[in-house]
Amino acid sequence: MKTTAFITGATSGIGKATAELFAKKNIRLILCGRRAERLLELQKELSKLTEVTTLQFDVSKRKEVEAAIKSLPENFRKIDILINNAGNAHGLSTIQDGNIDDWDAMLDINVKGLLYVSKAIIPQMTERNNGFIVNIGSIAAKDVYPNGNVYCASKHAVNALNKGMRIDLNKHNIRVAAIHPGAVETEFSDVRFKGDTERAKTVYAGYKALQAEDIADIIYFVVTRPYHVNIEDLVVYPTAQATATILNKE
Repeated sequence: MKTTAFITGATSGIGKATAELFAKKNIRLILCGRRAERLLELQKELSKLTEVTTLQFDVSKRKEVEAAIKSLPENFRKIDILINNAGNAHGLSTIQDGNIDDWDAMLDINVKGLLYVSKAIIPQMTERNNGFIVNIGSIAAKDVYPNGNVYCASKHAVNALNKGMRIDLNKHNIRVAAIHPGAVETEFSDVRFKGDTERAKTVYAGYKALQAEDIADIIYFVVTRPYHVNIEDLVVYPTAQATATILNKE
């Protein structure tokens, strides 16, 4: 029987790269995001390789999440793999200068959004005693760096939730894993710096950052291990990066 994967934040970066790789591997896809045009483009492209449906919603809006998942066509309702990829960073400020709207956005999407989606999907997995949840964290889940305060807090929460999920779902035979990337060259910094493309480019200048496809490869490796194998916690850096703040730049 064909495997079905549900991917949040599928319209760009790691989510899009994972969708593209999964499609090549003939995995049925439920692609989720806020940008309808991008979802439709991706659906058109990947439908040549596998079955694809899309859901447009904001993970931070609980009612939108619930309604979207309830609307899934019958042949997409059995979800085998959940990739909790949607996340964001807003601003890079000291705690005293932080913007509360930025804080709300990070906590609502990175923490509450992950919870809302998981809560809507986990019951079918526990009923079957089968499933795999992959939570995309960050090295910010492992370390706190200057001006990263609330973003780091949100990813520390993802790390804790990943462990809590694994404990609670262990008796239901459900695998739970977190992947924590270091510097990945995506739209992440454009969002963090609110469209300041030139500033965003400096984040990846002078060294070879991870690419979205690198993380997609790792996600595919993790989800395709024999079922008795659960890679629970995986941290990946580009070779040039030693910590969140130490980079070997040219």
